[in-house]
Amino acid sequence: MITGSCVALITPMLTDGTIDFKALGLLTDWHIQEKTDAIVVLGTTGESPVLTEKERTEILRFVIDRVDGRIPVIAGTGTNSTEQTIYLTEQARVLGANACLLVVPYYNRPGQEGLYQHFHRIAERVPVAQILYNVPGRTITDLLPETVVRLMDHPNIIGIKEATGDIERAKMLINAAEGKNFAVYSGDDLTAFELMLCGGKGVISVTANIAPAKMHKMCSETLRGHTEEAKAIDQQLSGLNKALFVEANPVPVKWALNKMRKIQNGIRLPLMPLRSESHPVVSEAMKSSGIVVSEM
Repeated sequence: MITGSCVALITPMLTDGTIDFKALGLLTDWHIQEKTDAIVVLGTTGESPVLTEKERTEILRFVIDRVDGRIPVIAGTGTNSTEQTIYLTEQARVLGANACLLVVPYYNRPGQEGLYQHFHRIAERVPVAQILYNVPGRTITDLLPETVVRLMDHPNIIGIKEATGDIERAKMLINAAEGKNFAVYSGDDLTAFELMLCGGKGVISVTANIAPAKMHKMCSETLRGHTEEAKAIDQQLSGLNKALFVEANPVPVKWALNKMRKIQNGIRLPLMPLRSESHPVVSEAMKSSGIVVSEM
């Protein structure tokens, strides 16, 4: 079972929007050095909606090769097309991903039975570990707990990234998963500590992009039962967890990484670089979390 701090990795880009593979390699190495527990590529934070199929393949292959088995690599392969998701998930399996992250289908607004059949068919067709991803703030459609419970018993479905921030819902899922090979992960940095206290197994984190060691430590201490130590770290990161969503993710986190001299300031339309009025918000949150900000 994958546990701990799983970074929802950004996709570094040059200022013209092309993929910066040099920076991607250095980021991957840095996360392993800082003890990040798993790397999630091609997710929301990785700007997957604006990547071509060729770029997705190149990025995933590159990260898997760079990691070289040292930590798990989870590939975002979910779309709003069942057949396209099967294709991308199979491709990720062949490339060597340890698991795939499957977002709830967006835009076409399926009902609960459609969601069940969608995820079940993918699990039947592709023999790779699969993590469901519920983020109704982006997809509109909400994967309800009763539908998740129906999917828990499939051997290829090993967990869910629950990004609603609803701890009561998380508790319900954690209780339903007792005795099963199924993990509940937080998809909301602000409530990740609380979710893990309830039995969650970790977080798929935006904040881990810029504070990987602290996020790993917070998760590790929580999972070991060292609650006070974990709470202190969580409180230190709380302002940052909020500031990184002052504009649409991944706009603030890419700006922050640029200020840390980790990446260039590349991002693709329709997203735009962080607005100047948001700079102090993110900068102050970084400083309060002990992160050095370069005055570039």
